[in-house]
Amino acid sequence: MQGDFFFFQRKSISDGTKNFVIIIPPPNVTGSLHLGHALTNAIQDSLIRWRRMSGYMTLWNPGCDHAGIATQVVVEKKLWREEKKTRHDIGRENFVNKVWQWKNEKGVRIYHQLKMLGASYDWERAAFTMDPKMCKAVSEAFIRLQEDGTIYRSNRLVNWSCTLKSAISDIEVDKVELPGRTFLSVPGYDEKVEFGVLVHFAYQVEGSDEKLIVATTRVETMLGDTAVAVHPKDDRYNHLHGKFVIHPFCDRKIPIIVDDFVELDFGTGVVKITPAHDPNDYEVGKRHNLPFITIFDDSGIVIGDYGKYTGMKRFHVRKQIIEDLKQLNLYIETKNNPMVVPICNRSKDVVEPMLKPQWYVNCGEMAAKAVEAVEKKQLRIMPEQHIKIWNHWMGGIRDWCISRQLWWGHRIPAYYVTLKDGKPVSQVEDENWVVAHNESEARQKASKKYNLKPEEITLTQDEDVLDTWFSSALFPFSVFGWPDETEDLRVFYPTTLLETGHDILFFWVARMVFMGQKLLGKLPFKEVYLHPIIRDAHGRKMSKSLGNVIDPMDVINGISLEDLHKQLSDGNLDPREIEKAKVGQKQDYPEGIPECGTDALRFALCAMCFGRDINLDINRIQGYRFFCNKIWNATRFALTYFAADFEAPAHLKLIGNESLMDLWMLSRAGSATRDVVNGLEGYDFVLATTSVYNLWLYDLCDVYLEYLKPIFMGNDENAKKVAMITLYRALHIGLRLLSPFMPFITEELYQRLPRPQEIKSKIPSICVESFPDKEREYINDNIEKDVDFIQKVAKAIRSARSDYNLPNKTKTEAYFKSNDPATSEALQKYSSALQTLAYCSKTVVNEASPEGCTIITVSDKCEVHLLLKGLIDPAKEIQKINKKMEFLNSTQKKLEQAMNVPDYSTKVPLEVQQSNTEKLAQTNTEVTRLEAALQALKLM
Repeated sequence: MQGDFFFFQRKSISDGTKNFVIIIPPPNVTGSLHLGHALTNAIQDSLIRWRRMSGYMTLWNPGCDHAGIATQVVVEKKLWREEKKTRHDIGRENFVNKVWQWKNEKGVRIYHQLKMLGASYDWERAAFTMDPKMCKAVSEAFIRLQEDGTIYRSNRLVNWSCTLKSAISDIEVDKVELPGRTFLSVPGYDEKVEFGVLVHFAYQVEGSDEKLIVATTRVETMLGDTAVAVHPKDDRYNHLHGKFVIHPFCDRKIPIIVDDFVELDFGTGVVKITPAHDPNDYEVGKRHNLPFITIFDDSGIVIGDYGKYTGMKRFHVRKQIIEDLKQLNLYIETKNNPMVVPICNRSKDVVEPMLKPQWYVNCGEMAAKAVEAVEKKQLRIMPEQHIKIWNHWMGGIRDWCISRQLWWGHRIPAYYVTLKDGKPVSQVEDENWVVAHNESEARQKASKKYNLKPEEITLTQDEDVLDTWFSSALFPFSVFGWPDETEDLRVFYPTTLLETGHDILFFWVARMVFMGQKLLGKLPFKEVYLHPIIRDAHGRKMSKSLGNVIDPMDVINGISLEDLHKQLSDGNLDPREIEKAKVGQKQDYPEGIPECGTDALRFALCAMCFGRDINLDINRIQGYRFFCNKIWNATRFALTYFAADFEAPAHLKLIGNESLMDLWMLSRAGSATRDVVNGLEGYDFVLATTSVYNLWLYDLCDVYLEYLKPIFMGNDENAKKVAMITLYRALHIGLRLLSPFMPFITEELYQRLPRPQEIKSKIPSICVESFPDKEREYINDNIEKDVDFIQKVAKAIRSARSDYNLPNKTKTEAYFKSNDPATSEALQKYSSALQTLAYCSKTVVNEASPEGCTIITVSDKCEVHLLLKGLIDPAKEIQKINKKMEFLNSTQKKLEQAMNVPDYSTKVPLEVQQSNTEKLAQTNTEVTRLEAALQALKLM
């Protein structure tokens, strides 16, 4: 039944039923799922299944992202590995065809994995960001935004990845802090490169013996210096204003300029200016009309007339220039320098600021409206601590560079216009562009704009593609057919909830808000829930180079350590990183990963969904696999109690002759219903999962099913009938509460419930059952309070029996003593339940107890005299307890010695101190209990 996707389909017809619509955060089409995806899908599927069962018209729209950079890199590596060719060797059209071929081969893997996770998407609506309707939306959005001035073209510094040969946005740059001199691996270099130092060197003043000392963390950029700057109030350099220094490696005189951005008291007070390769210097260059000299090509290789440096890689130049400065007596010193290095989070290359003409989105106005939407509570962000981060980021937002120098992606619908002789139509570079859906439309627009005949114009489409996040920002409405006024768009937009990890709050969430408000005048969703980020067991970010990225399929099916190693070798990991990754895998999974199953994985991920980070615990996931086994066995056992002619109740109304334990079981089911619904409504998945876990494990399995055993073994047919109805209700409620988290096991067991045929035909699957809610009416706080006390009594008796090694089949007699009328009444009312739960043949209240009893203090209002005479051999038991006491006393002594060493509180790690304190407390409790047992034995 679970594979029947008919239950998940929704047509674009609204009958007035309340909608619950969410969209998938589209995973990369050529990748495979990781546990972060699994967490996202576990949460979203739980919510959509709950809402579907609660009567909402639900839609969960699936899709995949074309992942411009990631996909192109994968296919380029494959092309080189298999054919020893680059994309330039085969040309753009052939390369894009290869990417489509790769997508068609590998793209289905993601959807297969999502189905394995039980994700209840409307699969007929699956969208790919390069589908024709999505491409139409992207082009329309770009054109509208460019024509209203939101998108513009500018030649300015960008974050450039020499490995990708593309610009990247600010939020794709990781700011890596270095404490000082550090050697980093950089793509394209065999040796590690030095960072975290400040190189001091001198420029010779023209016509003088004087030298000006400057300092830089990127000495290679001195090839592009076009000025040195001093502060206008720095008296040390007044005599040099307007003079020049001589560049030692090229034919260039460099002016000495004055600018108050120079810090008077920092270093020598002289700053080198490289306008084409530094953001601060860029602004100085504009103020002083300096030359902007680009010294690197797109690959980070020196270009221009620089002698031996020309053709060298940028970080090879870094080393060589220092050697040459030494030869010229211009090198001063190298100092340790804590600093931040910008790293491309896609390629792991060191970002190079480069001057490039690019397309930008003006974000200021859109960011202000996004902040206002949150302030006015039109958009709710949860957990609320992210609101402060949202406002901070929006307040300092910079315009978004959206062009990428790639071949895979949405080609920018902009055309450069020239005359037939190749001359541009305008002297202003940015005025030579028109945007259009196709070349024919562009020709008409250009003809009108420049007052030229169409045949006089030559058009060249921009080679670049759009940032992948641009198309992703349109996803909440492009999936429903925008820009066309579709029925889907009317019914399903805006969506209800956006659920994703907090790490893409600005990559994706903010940009969807921008585009929804700008293009449709509506927020794309009403609520945003940001879940934690999954890290490994040590709290480290999951990374392929560490070998700690886990495929959820490997948790579901299990995998050996050998096969985990094989995955590393079969992937795209640098051979130098493979051995390091293998060591990490062996440390974390010495026996591989055990088979846990889909339901256990989903439930575990939801149960661990709290805070900013989740440290992965495979043992906990395996623990929920055992929980699944418990549910399966308990339900199969419970089903044996139902008579062949049993009729399931069609309503919630009580029969009227339920026992107190029947009413307690229903009350616990009602309480679990309340807590699960409250948890799901408040995105408190820990509350929801804990409540349903406790209902099954502790209430149903440990207590109620145990209580029922003598009922069904007895001869009271009426009691059996009532018990069957209560048990059915408990199972029915329990399975439905669990279903959103564990769809597979609950479906299988639901189909085995003794439901009438007419009900089965109307409700063929648990996923379209009604979710418990009205069942809250079963809650009876007084009965729950009484049974909590009774369970405490039973637990005390069982603990005492364990101390004396009494097997369950050996029954004891319990004599309860209490001066409190309410306590006495509860003990009397639940006497039969206590006999079952505490393995007693007899329970009496406030009657004389015989000799040979051990005394158990449950509370200040209840004491139990447990008859042991004739059931145990006191001498043997005394011997066993004395042996235990010897061990415990030894443990006690060792712990006390360890905790009394000098400087214990300062030298011993805090976690060790806490562990020792807990162990000592447990040992002391055990000693006290055994001493009491020993005294009782001595009196027998």
